[in-house]
Amino acid sequence: MKKAGFGICIAALTGILAACGTEETTSVSEEEPLRILATTSQVGDMVNDIGGEYVEVETLMGPGVDPHLYQPTQEDIGKLANADIIFYNGLNLEGNMQEVFDNVGSETTAVPVAENIPEDMLQTEADSDSTDPHVWFDPDMWSYTADAVTEELSSLNTENGEYYEQQGEAYKNMLTELDTYAEEELGRIPDESRVLVTAHDAFGYFGSAYDLEVEGLQGLSTDSEYSVRDVDNIVNLLVEREIGAVFVESSVSGRSINAIIEGAARQDHEVEVGGELYSDAMGDAGTEEGTYEGMFRHNIDTIAGSLQ
Repeated sequence: MKKAGFGICIAALTGILAACGTEETTSVSEEEPLRILATTSQVGDMVNDIGGEYVEVETLMGPGVDPHLYQPTQEDIGKLANADIIFYNGLNLEGNMQEVFDNVGSETTAVPVAENIPEDMLQTEADSDSTDPHVWFDPDMWSYTADAVTEELSSLNTENGEYYEQQGEAYKNMLTELDTYAEEELGRIPDESRVLVTAHDAFGYFGSAYDLEVEGLQGLSTDSEYSVRDVDNIVNLLVEREIGAVFVESSVSGRSINAIIEGAARQDHEVEVGGELYSDAMGDAGTEEGTYEGMFRHNIDTIAGSLQ
Protein backbone atom coordinates (compact mmCIF):
# COMPACT_ATOMS: atom_id res chain seq x y z
CA MET A 1 0.00 0.00 0.00
CA LYS A 2 2.82 2.41 0.78
CA LYS A 3 4.42 1.95 -2.64
CA ALA A 4 1.10 2.28 -4.41
CA GLY A 5 0.36 5.49 -2.55
CA PHE A 6 3.74 6.89 -3.49
CA GLY A 7 3.12 6.01 -7.13
CA ILE A 8 -0.15 7.94 -7.09
CA CYS A 9 1.64 10.90 -5.50
CA ILE A 10 4.33 10.86 -8.20
CA ALA A 11 1.69 10.69 -10.93
CA ALA A 12 -0.06 13.73 -9.48
CA LEU A 13 3.17 15.68 -9.11
CA THR A 14 4.35 14.91 -12.63
CA GLY A 15 0.96 15.98 -13.93
CA ILE A 16 1.46 19.35 -12.25
CA LEU A 17 4.94 19.62 -13.72
CA ALA A 18 3.79 18.74 -17.21
CA ALA A 19 1.11 21.40 -16.99
CA CYS A 20 3.71 23.94 -15.92
CA GLY A 21 5.86 22.95 -18.87
CA THR A 22 3.11 23.82 -21.34
CA GLU A 23 2.73 27.39 -20.18
CA GLU A 24 4.14 30.08 -22.45
CA THR A 25 7.61 31.11 -21.30
CA THR A 26 10.18 33.67 -22.36
CA SER A 27 13.73 32.86 -23.43
CA VAL A 28 16.52 32.92 -20.85
CA SER A 29 17.77 36.44 -20.19
CA GLU A 30 21.42 37.08 -20.97
CA GLU A 31 21.56 39.55 -18.06
CA GLU A 32 19.96 37.56 -15.25
CA PRO A 33 21.68 34.50 -13.71
CA LEU A 34 20.46 31.13 -14.92
CA ARG A 35 18.13 29.47 -12.44
CA ILE A 36 19.65 26.05 -11.84
CA LEU A 37 18.19 23.20 -9.83
CA ALA A 38 20.53 20.38 -8.83
CA THR A 39 19.53 17.23 -7.01
CA THR A 40 22.62 16.31 -4.98
CA SER A 41 25.18 18.52 -3.31
CA GLN A 42 27.99 17.02 -5.42
CA VAL A 43 26.22 18.06 -8.62
CA GLY A 44 25.16 21.44 -7.23
CA ASP A 45 28.67 22.32 -6.08
CA MET A 46 30.11 21.50 -9.50
CA VAL A 47 27.49 23.56 -11.34
CA ASN A 48 28.09 26.48 -9.01
CA ASP A 49 31.86 26.31 -9.59
CA ILE A 50 31.51 26.18 -13.38
CA GLY A 51 28.63 28.66 -13.65
CA GLY A 52 30.05 31.19 -11.20
CA GLU A 53 28.32 34.57 -11.13
CA TYR A 54 26.11 33.67 -14.07
CA VAL A 55 24.11 31.01 -12.22
CA GLU A 56 21.91 30.73 -9.15
CA VAL A 57 22.02 27.13 -7.94
CA GLU A 58 19.53 25.52 -5.59
CA THR A 59 20.16 21.99 -4.37
CA LEU A 60 17.26 19.74 -3.38
CA MET A 61 19.17 17.28 -1.20
CA GLY A 62 21.27 18.80 1.55
CA PRO A 63 23.72 17.38 4.11
CA GLY A 64 22.84 13.95 5.44
CA VAL A 65 20.09 13.35 2.85
CA ASP A 66 20.10 9.93 1.17
CA PRO A 67 19.36 10.36 -2.58
CA HIS A 68 18.46 6.68 -2.94
CA LEU A 69 15.46 7.18 -0.65
CA TYR A 70 14.58 10.81 -1.36
CA GLN A 71 10.95 11.38 -2.30
CA PRO A 72 10.02 14.60 -4.14
CA THR A 73 7.39 16.89 -2.69
CA GLN A 74 4.96 19.23 -4.39
CA GLU A 75 7.27 22.09 -3.38
CA ASP A 76 10.09 20.35 -5.25
CA ILE A 77 7.91 20.18 -8.36
CA GLY A 78 7.42 23.94 -8.23
CA LYS A 79 11.19 24.42 -8.04
CA LEU A 80 11.71 22.08 -10.98
CA ALA A 81 9.11 23.91 -13.04
CA ASN A 82 10.72 27.30 -12.36
CA ALA A 83 14.27 26.23 -13.21
CA ASP A 84 15.94 27.16 -16.49
CA ILE A 85 17.77 23.83 -16.38
CA ILE A 86 17.94 20.82 -14.05
CA PHE A 87 21.13 18.88 -13.40
CA TYR A 88 20.94 15.48 -11.71
CA ASN A 89 23.34 12.57 -11.26
CA GLY A 90 21.38 9.90 -13.09
CA LEU A 91 22.20 6.17 -13.29
CA ASN A 92 19.21 5.69 -10.98
CA LEU A 93 20.85 7.41 -8.00
CA GLU A 94 17.71 9.51 -7.53
CA GLY A 95 15.50 6.50 -8.22
CA ASN A 96 12.30 7.97 -6.79
CA MET A 97 12.59 11.04 -9.00
CA GLN A 98 13.15 9.49 -12.43
CA GLU A 99 9.50 9.73 -13.43
CA VAL A 100 9.55 13.40 -12.49
CA PHE A 101 12.60 14.05 -14.68
CA ASP A 102 10.92 12.26 -17.57
CA ASN A 103 7.96 14.63 -17.34
CA VAL A 104 9.53 18.06 -16.91
CA GLY A 105 7.93 19.32 -20.11
CA SER A 106 9.39 20.88 -23.21
CA GLU A 107 10.49 24.18 -21.67
CA THR A 108 12.96 22.78 -19.12
CA THR A 109 15.94 20.52 -19.81
CA ALA A 110 16.83 17.82 -17.28
CA VAL A 111 20.45 16.69 -17.65
CA PRO A 112 21.73 13.41 -16.11
CA VAL A 113 25.40 14.38 -15.86
CA ALA A 114 26.74 10.89 -15.11
CA GLU A 115 25.39 9.60 -18.39
CA ASN A 116 28.13 11.59 -20.15
CA ILE A 117 30.68 9.11 -18.78
CA PRO A 118 31.83 6.45 -21.30
CA GLU A 119 29.85 3.30 -20.73
CA ASP A 120 32.95 1.11 -20.54
CA MET A 121 34.09 3.00 -17.43
CA LEU A 122 30.92 2.19 -15.49
CA GLN A 123 30.60 -0.73 -13.06
CA THR A 124 27.60 -2.94 -12.38
CA GLU A 125 26.59 -4.61 -9.16
CA ALA A 126 27.50 -8.28 -8.87
CA ASP A 127 24.58 -10.57 -9.78
CA SER A 128 22.44 -7.70 -11.08
CA ASP A 129 22.16 -5.27 -13.97
CA SER A 130 22.27 -2.22 -11.67
CA THR A 131 24.88 0.35 -12.65
CA ASP A 132 26.87 1.89 -9.82
CA PRO A 133 25.84 5.59 -9.73
CA HIS A 134 28.53 6.76 -7.26
CA VAL A 135 30.76 8.11 -10.03
CA TRP A 136 31.95 11.22 -8.12
CA PHE A 137 34.39 9.03 -6.19
CA ASP A 138 36.68 8.77 -9.21
CA PRO A 139 37.89 12.26 -10.21
CA ASP A 140 38.76 11.05 -13.70
CA MET A 141 35.18 9.86 -14.25
CA TRP A 142 33.73 12.97 -12.61
CA SER A 143 35.56 15.14 -15.13
CA TYR A 144 33.19 13.87 -17.83
CA THR A 145 30.25 15.24 -15.85
CA ALA A 146 31.98 18.63 -15.78
CA ASP A 147 32.08 18.52 -19.58
CA ALA A 148 28.32 17.88 -19.64
CA VAL A 149 27.64 20.86 -17.37
CA THR A 150 29.92 23.16 -19.38
CA GLU A 151 28.25 22.17 -22.64
CA GLU A 152 24.70 22.64 -21.35
CA LEU A 153 25.40 26.02 -19.73
CA SER A 154 27.15 27.25 -22.87
CA SER A 155 24.26 26.08 -25.04
CA LEU A 156 21.65 27.80 -22.89
CA ASN A 157 23.63 31.00 -22.33
CA THR A 158 25.86 31.39 -25.40
CA GLU A 159 26.99 34.92 -24.49
CA ASN A 160 28.98 33.52 -21.55
CA GLY A 161 30.10 30.31 -23.24
CA GLU A 162 33.80 31.18 -23.13
CA TYR A 163 33.56 31.86 -19.38
CA TYR A 164 31.91 28.48 -18.77
CA GLU A 165 34.61 26.72 -20.77
CA GLN A 166 37.36 28.39 -18.75
CA GLN A 167 35.63 27.53 -15.49
CA GLY A 168 35.10 23.96 -16.66
CA GLU A 169 38.81 23.57 -17.41
CA ALA A 170 39.72 25.04 -14.00
CA TYR A 171 37.35 22.57 -12.33
CA LYS A 172 38.94 19.66 -14.20
CA ASN A 173 42.41 20.85 -13.20
CA MET A 174 41.25 20.76 -9.57
CA LEU A 175 40.11 17.16 -10.10
CA THR A 176 43.53 16.23 -11.46
CA GLU A 177 45.26 17.72 -8.43
CA LEU A 178 42.80 15.94 -6.14
CA ASP A 179 43.52 12.64 -7.86
CA THR A 180 47.25 13.12 -7.36
CA TYR A 181 46.72 13.90 -3.67
CA ALA A 182 44.61 10.77 -3.24
CA GLU A 183 47.23 8.55 -4.89
CA GLU A 184 49.97 9.93 -2.64
CA GLU A 185 48.07 9.71 0.66
CA LEU A 186 46.31 6.40 0.08
CA GLY A 187 49.54 4.93 -1.30
CA ARG A 188 50.93 5.05 2.25
CA ILE A 189 48.48 2.38 3.46
CA PRO A 190 50.22 -1.02 3.84
CA ASP A 191 49.14 -3.75 1.42
CA GLU A 192 47.69 -5.90 4.20
CA SER A 193 45.47 -3.05 5.44
CA ARG A 194 43.99 -1.90 2.13
CA VAL A 195 40.42 -2.93 2.99
CA LEU A 196 37.66 -0.31 3.18
CA VAL A 197 34.50 -1.46 4.99
CA THR A 198 31.45 0.81 4.88
CA ALA A 199 27.71 0.62 5.44
CA HIS A 200 26.74 0.46 1.76
CA ASP A 201 28.57 -0.12 -1.48
CA ALA A 202 29.22 3.51 -2.43
CA PHE A 203 33.01 3.35 -2.80
CA GLY A 204 33.48 0.89 -5.66
CA TYR A 205 34.92 3.45 -8.09
CA PHE A 206 37.05 4.89 -5.30
CA GLY A 207 38.48 1.45 -4.57
CA SER A 208 39.20 0.76 -8.22
CA ALA A 209 40.91 4.12 -8.68
CA TYR A 210 43.17 3.78 -5.62
CA ASP A 211 43.67 0.02 -5.29
CA LEU A 212 41.54 -0.54 -2.21
CA GLU A 213 39.40 -3.60 -1.57
CA VAL A 214 35.92 -2.28 -0.80
CA GLU A 215 33.27 -4.12 1.20
CA GLY A 216 29.83 -2.59 1.73
CA LEU A 217 27.31 -4.37 3.92
CA GLN A 218 24.38 -3.15 1.84
CA GLY A 219 24.31 -3.01 -1.95
CA LEU A 220 24.59 -0.01 -4.25
CA SER A 221 21.41 1.44 -2.79
CA THR A 222 20.72 1.98 0.90
CA ASP A 223 17.28 0.57 0.13
CA SER A 224 18.92 -2.87 -0.01
CA GLU A 225 18.57 -5.23 2.94
CA TYR A 226 21.43 -7.13 4.53
CA SER A 227 21.37 -10.48 6.31
CA VAL A 228 23.10 -12.05 9.30
CA ARG A 229 25.20 -13.99 6.80
CA ASP A 230 26.32 -10.71 5.17
CA VAL A 231 27.45 -9.43 8.58
CA ASP A 232 29.26 -12.68 9.36
CA ASN A 233 31.11 -12.64 6.04
CA ILE A 234 32.49 -9.16 6.68
CA VAL A 235 33.34 -10.00 10.29
CA ASN A 236 35.26 -13.07 9.16
CA LEU A 237 37.15 -10.95 6.63
CA LEU A 238 38.13 -8.44 9.30
CA VAL A 239 39.29 -11.17 11.67
CA GLU A 240 41.28 -13.08 9.02
CA ARG A 241 42.97 -9.95 7.66
CA GLU A 242 43.41 -8.37 11.10
CA ILE A 243 41.65 -5.17 10.03
CA GLY A 244 40.78 -2.94 12.97
CA ALA A 245 38.76 -0.10 11.42
CA VAL A 246 35.42 0.28 9.66
CA PHE A 247 33.70 3.47 8.57
CA VAL A 248 30.29 5.04 9.08
CA GLU A 249 28.68 7.28 6.48
CA SER A 250 27.15 10.69 7.09
CA SER A 251 23.94 9.91 5.20
CA VAL A 252 23.45 6.31 6.34
CA SER A 253 22.38 4.83 9.66
CA GLY A 254 25.25 3.42 11.72
CA ARG A 255 23.20 0.38 12.73
CA SER A 256 24.85 -1.95 10.22
CA ILE A 257 28.38 -0.88 11.19
CA ASN A 258 27.55 -1.46 14.86
CA ALA A 259 26.44 -4.99 13.95
CA ILE A 260 29.87 -5.62 12.40
CA ILE A 261 31.73 -4.25 15.43
CA GLU A 262 29.64 -6.38 17.80
CA GLY A 263 30.13 -9.48 15.63
CA ALA A 264 33.89 -9.00 15.64
CA ALA A 265 33.89 -8.59 19.41
CA ARG A 266 32.22 -11.98 19.76
CA GLN A 267 35.28 -13.41 18.01
CA ASP A 268 37.59 -11.48 20.34
CA HIS A 269 38.64 -9.14 17.55
CA GLU A 270 38.54 -5.42 18.30
CA VAL A 271 37.17 -3.20 15.55
CA GLU A 272 36.53 0.50 15.94
CA VAL A 273 34.97 3.21 13.82
CA GLY A 274 37.78 4.74 11.80
CA GLY A 275 35.76 7.87 11.17
CA GLU A 276 32.79 9.26 9.30
CA LEU A 277 32.93 9.36 5.51
CA TYR A 278 30.83 11.45 3.17
CA SER A 279 29.27 9.11 0.63
CA ASP A 280 25.93 10.10 -0.91
CA ALA A 281 25.87 13.61 0.59
CA MET A 282 28.46 16.24 1.42
CA GLY A 283 28.92 18.26 4.61
CA ASP A 284 27.20 21.41 5.83
CA ALA A 285 27.26 24.48 3.62
CA GLY A 286 30.00 26.89 4.60
CA THR A 287 32.37 24.12 5.76
CA GLU A 288 35.27 22.53 3.87
CA GLU A 289 33.32 19.28 3.71
CA GLY A 290 30.43 21.20 2.14
CA THR A 291 32.40 21.40 -1.10
CA TYR A 292 33.27 18.54 -3.42
CA GLU A 293 37.00 19.10 -3.02
CA GLY A 294 36.78 19.40 0.77
CA MET A 295 34.54 16.34 1.05
CA PHE A 296 36.93 14.27 -1.06
CA ARG A 297 40.00 15.40 0.87
CA HIS A 298 38.24 14.63 4.17
CA ASN A 299 37.52 11.09 3.01
CA ILE A 300 41.11 10.57 1.84
CA ASP A 301 42.58 11.85 5.10
CA THR A 302 40.14 9.83 7.23
CA ILE A 303 40.75 6.56 5.38
CA ALA A 304 44.53 6.98 5.14
CA GLY A 305 44.80 7.99 8.79
CA SER A 306 42.80 5.01 10.06
CA LEU A 307 44.23 2.24 7.89
CA GLN A 308 47.95 3.07 8.12
